[in-house]
Parts: sequence; structure tokens; C-alpha cells
Amino acid sequence: MSTRNPCVVGLNLGHDGGAALITEHTTIAIGEERLNRTRYSPGWQAALLYCLHTAGLQLDDVDLIAVSGIGHEPPAWEETHLGHFGIWPDRTVPVDHHLSHAYTAYCLSPFEQATVLVVDGGGNGGDTETHYTATPKGIERIGGNAPTRRRAGGIGATYEAVTNYLGWHEQEAGKTMALAAYGNPNAFPDPLFDLDGTHVHGRLRHTHARGIADLATRTGWQVGPPDTRGDQLHGADLAAYLQAQTEQILLALTEQVITTTGSQNLCFAGGVALNCVAADKLRRHPAVTGYFAPPAASDRGQALGCALYGWHRLTGELPRRPLTHDYFGRTYTDAEIEQALRRDPRSGLVERRRTPFQWRRESDIAATAAQLLADSKLIGWFQGGAELGPRALGHRSILADPRTPDSSTALNSRVKQREPFRPFAPAILEQHADQWFDLDGGTSPFMLLASPVHPEQTDAIPAVVHADGTARVQTVNPDHAPAFAGVIEQFHRITGVPVVLNTSYNQQEPIVETPAHALATFQASGLDAACIGDYLVERATLTP
Repeated sequence: MSTRNPCVVGLNLGHDGGAALITEHTTIAIGEERLNRTRYSPGWQAALLYCLHTAGLQLDDVDLIAVSGIGHEPPAWEETHLGHFGIWPDRTVPVDHHLSHAYTAYCLSPFEQATVLVVDGGGNGGDTETHYTATPKGIERIGGNAPTRRRAGGIGATYEAVTNYLGWHEQEAGKTMALAAYGNPNAFPDPLFDLDGTHVHGRLRHTHARGIADLATRTGWQVGPPDTRGDQLHGADLAAYLQAQTEQILLALTEQVITTTGSQNLCFAGGVALNCVAADKLRRHPAVTGYFAPPAASDRGQALGCALYGWHRLTGELPRRPLTHDYFGRTYTDAEIEQALRRDPRSGLVERRRTPFQWRRESDIAATAAQLLADSKLIGWFQGGAELGPRALGHRSILADPRTPDSSTALNSRVKQREPFRPFAPAILEQHADQWFDLDGGTSPFMLLASPVHPEQTDAIPAVVHADGTARVQTVNPDHAPAFAGVIEQFHRITGVPVVLNTSYNQQEPIVETPAHALATFQASGLDAACIGDYLVERATLTP
């Protein structure tokens, strides 16, 4: 180990690839897709260069690189191709996929002692559900699914299969979750999963769409044709049934796992932890005293989990870095923002549509944004470092007025072009949250819980209330996101409503990372304005 301050890098070689870098006082992480602009992209090279550049370090400064991936075994050094960069086996360590998730879940949590549950589509060695005990002394695997059971029988793989059958990429499970609110959860008679102790056994024999077609053949269930994308009642029923069965098995599994570990603080990770409807029920389970899921709970967080594992391996210290935010990206300077606004090619600007615009610097960008929202404008909001997880949390967001359904309609038709059954999310000042949402006295800073909206408030914010009366709420603490909180505070002052509609700053692409990305998406979409740092960008008024 080096005598200087340790530096560890984590890499994810699978889908949603990326890199993370940690030192004693620094944590930087980004997904490769944010840089190469290809959704769910594998790879880590651009992300690694980004992390090194942001930290002001070189590869020679890195003491250890921890690497995870998907497949039967964690990646061997030869599979990483790090030798091309002069990184030899003595500076690398492979990390088990589920263990990486466990490190992200526990090390970023507020708990000293916890049960860690990891549930995803599949890790190494056939893992789909694993559980651990975690203390500052270490993270110990206690159990998991039976290794002889097919991956298709796992919770995450089953959810992926239904999503795929309905016509979406298996990584788009959120669409299935949203569609579930419109279907009958009791459409099919038999359970989808059985639980033997802490071993989950699902009914599917094959992954992807083939698994659902085979299930329908074996049972005679009327699941409808494939690829309906939410346009057919049977598809909504299938989604609702899947969601209900997923919730039931997760609740039962959690109870068994906590009985096994003895710790009622639950840290939940893996892609299934992004199922905010199930998560809200899970954290209310009587067996659960405390609940935490990292915002990058899916494979987007793998690189960070690897870095945390690598730190433990290198220093002997299990890193404890309780999260207050998900902003792990770099901050862009005014000079870099102006470079994009001036269309300087060095900014990386690629104008998908060359739309005329005008810009100026504002003395109070939050007040300007709030007034635009109150005037029913759709605005891009780009501030500080980017979020690592899939949910925009006020640094790479599109904002709108939640008080009218016209906002969600306009946002869908002019910018997002999403399925009409998918809801948009509210962001609310933390101190007002209990007056609007049933959070059971808690908070939801990472938009990972779909909580009921108080019935008397639903008419005030119809643009962010889902068909089932819930909302995937984000509670905003001014100490942790001051600029974003400033917008909501000003909007509250103008309208009396401490809520804004918040969705990711993108248009059928990965969330924007750079000022040039933000400007290009503004130009290509139907946004009325963009607030990039302290700069207001609006469409140019053309004179004859």
C-alpha cells in the first residue's frame, strides 16, 4: 500500500457500466452512458478518465482497482483489459456482483448494524437473492437462493421476463410497475413464487419473453399477446399480478431474512430495490425498524460498490459514508457553461436541431425558474454535479407546474414522449412532506418510495398523482440541495404549493451530463427554457 493517501477505483464491466473513484475525502462516480450517450451501455474507459480528471489524479496514483461484472464468475484480470493501461494483477481485485451491491447498500446507509438484502436479475454464480449481516467489522454473506435453481425462477428475472414480454427492454421494469396500477392484481389464481426458508422459487422455466409464453402454455392463463406495450387489458392485468406477487414475496423473504440475521435495520439493493411501490410497503413491514436503499441501487451503482469494497480490502477499514445526496458527478464552471452557450466546438456541443436561442446571466436563477414554473413553462434545470442513480434529484432535472394535468400532458408530448400511463414525480420541501404525502414520519430524499398522497391534496397536484393515488415523492432538504430547494421555496411563495414536478433532464437518451448536453436537449425538445448554472436560456424571438 502507498504511504500517501489511498486511492481506489471501482469498475463495472456489465451493462450500465461505469467507474467510481474514492479517496479519504472524495467520492466521484459516473455511468459510461452519461458520456457516450448510449443507454445501458457497458464500458468504463470514458468514465474512468472522467473520475481521474475530476480528482486531478493519474492512473499511477491509483492503489487498487476493484472490478465486477456479470457472468458465472467475477471478471478475471485478463477480461478487464487493464493490462493495456499498464495495470497488472497486483493492482486489481475481482468483486462478486452481489457483494458489490451489498457494500453500496450498507456503507452508504446510516446504520451501524444491519441486514442487507440484494435482489436483482442475476449476479455471479446464479445469484438472484442474497442476504448478509453488516457491522463496521465487515459484511458477511449468510445465505441466498439455491444455486441449483434456475435464474429464471428469481424475483428480478421474473420481473424482467414480464417486462420483455410486454414489449420493453428488460431494464425498463419501471414501465411495467407503472402499468400495474391499471390492472387486476388477482387476474390469475396461483402464486408466482414459493418461499422455502429464505430460498425463492419462481414458476418461470425460461428468462425473457419466452418464460412468460411458456408459463401461459402450461397454465392456460390469458396473458394476452406479446409486445402490447400497455395498450391491451390483459397486459395491464399481467403487470398488476406480477407487481402484487413481487410485493408478497419480498415481504415474506424480508421477514425470514431478518429472523435469520436478527437485525431489523434493512439495507436493500439490486435492481429490484428501484421498485418504489414494493419498497414503500417493505419499509413499513413490522419486522423492519430502519430502511435504506442507495439511489444507485441497480447496476449503475456497481462501480461505487466495487470502490467501497476495494477501500476495505486495501486499508482494512470498512468505509462508512452515509448518504445525504446522490450528486457524485463533477461541477462545471461558468466558463465551461458559456463555452457551450457560445457554440464553441470545444464544449462538445452536438446540435441535434439547430434551434435559435438567447441567453443571459440571472442574479437569482431559482427565483427566475420558480416564476417560469408558475407561468406554466417547462424548464430544464442543470446545477452542480450529476446524480449517479437513474432518478434526477434536482441537479439534472426537467421541472414543471404540478397544479394542472396540462403540465404532464405537455411534458409528454413536447419533451419526454413517454407512455401516457407513466406518472411524473413530485419534489417537495422536506418540512412540508407530511402534510401532502403519507411517509409515516420518514423522508424520501432519493425518490425511491411510492407513497400515498393525502386525498385532500390530490386535486392540488394532479400532474404528479398516479392512478393508484400514490406518488414517487422526493423530499428536498435545503442543506443537501440548496439550489433546488430554492426553486421550490420560491414556487411555494408564489403559488402556495411547496411541490414541483420533477423528471429527468433527457429526451429518449441518457440523462444529460454536460452543459453542452443540456443545451442540445433544450434545442431538440419542446422545453420553454433551460437554467444552466446561473444562465437562463430561452428560445430566440425572431424578428422579420
